[in-house]
Amino acid sequence: MTFNNPIIFFLCTLGVFNGFLVSLYFLFFTKQKRLQNNLFGLLVLMLSIRIGKSVYAIFSEERDLLYMQIGLSACFFIGVSLYFYLKASVENTKIIPRSWKIHFAILAIIIISVGIIMPYETSKSFWNSYFVQFIYIIWGAYILVSGFVLKTIFEKLVAKEEKCTTSELWLIAVFMANVLIFVAYIIGYFWLYLVGTLTFSFVFYVLLFFFLFKKNRETIFQDIPQKYGAKKIESEEANHLIMQLNTLMKEKELYKDTDVKLQSVAKNIHISTHKLSQLLNDNLGKSFNSFINDHRVEEAKRLLRENDQFTLEAIGFESGFSSKSSFYATFKKVVGKTPSEFQKQFL
Repeated sequence: MTFNNPIIFFLCTLGVFNGFLVSLYFLFFTKQKRLQNNLFGLLVLMLSIRIGKSVYAIFSEERDLLYMQIGLSACFFIGVSLYFYLKASVENTKIIPRSWKIHFAILAIIIISVGIIMPYETSKSFWNSYFVQFIYIIWGAYILVSGFVLKTIFEKLVAKEEKCTTSELWLIAVFMANVLIFVAYIIGYFWLYLVGTLTFSFVFYVLLFFFLFKKNRETIFQDIPQKYGAKKIESEEANHLIMQLNTLMKEKELYKDTDVKLQSVAKNIHISTHKLSQLLNDNLGKSFNSFINDHRVEEAKRLLRENDQFTLEAIGFESGFSSKSSFYATFKKVVGKTPSEFQKQFL
């Protein structure tokens, strides 16, 4: 089915044309030579090729089937490009890991092999009936895992206890734009194919306006600040929270739960998990596990001093350790003596 509406054609091709320009800029001409920017350029390039194929299929009466195959092949890399772009941005990755290269290589081998063995020109029904569905499943799977990459940022956005940075909001916007395009193509697969091309143009310009009118937009394509570096807790508030935390540990003895979670402790003192992590890391210089283990060791020391009825293993479990080995190793690391050596002082 072909369309000949010049306005719709203009809107669709404008998005594709500008998408190509943006992708080439980030791949070859940006001054910020970062892995993240290259991956973003690759993402936009794959999207532009895929959307370009759709525009070609919708508005062209004569179709070169090689172009159709190239467009569908590019679609195979949209999800993985999104996933690694977000992952590299969140983790501030400087050099592409070997495992990522292998990941891309495996996908490339799959799509190239299928293209050679069963080219679109001679296996059109196979591509349209089966392989396109496989491509969309791969695309959707990567979108799903991409959402988990942004889990902490989404939690921060929903909690509203701490403002997201411009860079974090940009990553959410890019993710949601890809979700919209994916959903539009699923709708187009079963109903109106044109929806996907129009959605791409729409989200492209939404992202453009986001970039142009957002404060600190120059930080969007720079490294996200270290997790707690942007905003430290003031000392007065930190001291109050530490007092609450220690009181909680003393009264409810949460450390005795072998499966105690950061979320449950944060909930008890009415702060976000992000803020509790910030408090422990910045103000106490400890990870959550270290903090909990310190309380467990203090409880174990008390039992070793006051009770000689329990076995050492029982004392470890009573203090919150999940195993005898973890009790011995942690106690020795914190105290500098084994539990038995420590207990001998009081016998």
